[in-house]
Amino acid sequence: MTPPTSSLPLADANSWAVDRAISLLEVWALVAAFSGLVGAWRLLGVCRAARAGAKEFLGTLPRLVVSGGGRSGGGAGGRRAVSEVWGLNLTTMRWEAMPALLCGRSGHACCVVRGALVVIGGTFPGSGISQGRFPPTSRVEMLGKGEEAFVELPPLSCGAVFGAVAITVDERHSALGQVLLLGGHDQHRTATSSVRLVDLATGVCTLQANLLHARSFFAAARLRAGSIACAGGHGGATSAEMWERPVHGALDAAWTWKELPVMSVERYGCSGCVLSDGNFAVLGGMSYSGIESSCEALTLRDNERWSPLPPMHDPLDGFACAAVAGCIIVVGGDPYRKSAEVYDEMRGRWLRLPHYLPRDGGLSHMSSALV
Repeated sequence: MTPPTSSLPLADANSWAVDRAISLLEVWALVAAFSGLVGAWRLLGVCRAARAGAKEFLGTLPRLVVSGGGRSGGGAGGRRAVSEVWGLNLTTMRWEAMPALLCGRSGHACCVVRGALVVIGGTFPGSGISQGRFPPTSRVEMLGKGEEAFVELPPLSCGAVFGAVAITVDERHSALGQVLLLGGHDQHRTATSSVRLVDLATGVCTLQANLLHARSFFAAARLRAGSIACAGGHGGATSAEMWERPVHGALDAAWTWKELPVMSVERYGCSGCVLSDGNFAVLGGMSYSGIESSCEALTLRDNERWSPLPPMHDPLDGFACAAVAGCIIVVGGDPYRKSAEVYDEMRGRWLRLPHYLPRDGGLSHMSSALV
């Protein structure tokens, strides 16, 4: 459409052009949002307006942050925990260095609480190495929103833990926030079924209803309705379960764990996330036949059942995983990979990311969160 500049003053014609440009950018931003992460990246090569709209959408997405992890070499066990923290800028698709952890650790849990990145437990290269393994820790640290360094928080009152999963609790009454800490290995390296509500300001852990199965290095995620799904891990094998409020219970009724259908294979060291359709996806992990590239998703509507997803390019165990804008991003994992790939839900296929983790040797058993 051509503006009727012959009948408009120059200032009005310029205003029309500006409004038109703004509306085009907004349209392309909406197209990018509808297309998802991979679709938005493709729009960067279409035209100037599409590129601007795609960048506007991509700029609204959080960074995928991976922290710590183990790398090959060093230590009696051939693995060295690192303190590095990297953020993946989803606009440029490049990794950016972030403030380092106060201590190198792997097998730790992390989540975002009130905009801050919280890192809990894990194993670290301190004193007391035995049989080539680093000791577990109860240390907790936090990187506040906009801060330039992690700070130490009170340690867990329940003791050391690694291989656990942390889920943010939606509340505003505590000083620093609360998280649910699910499962994990304790200081005796035994997989537990414990569920603890952790107050970050004090480190006090309050026991909740136990998992149905002891689990460590397993997949877990909070679902859209607020329930929590867990699957696989050491002690869990093919099993899956969900924490939810009783269907006919009062609003203040205690939440309970219920058994879910079993997965197709055992998955130790797997990762999980919630897809854009609300289903729970579990990826990779170690089975009796080796490290898996297979993936599957649990349909939660009507008849609960597992269905296969396309396999990843690489078999992975102990890797970082996050779902964002209609895609799943996976990074690292055993055997010490630095590669990254993305699953495009709309197209149903995996793609390699152009930039790997910027370090030699690769990483495994790091933690990840969208910040």
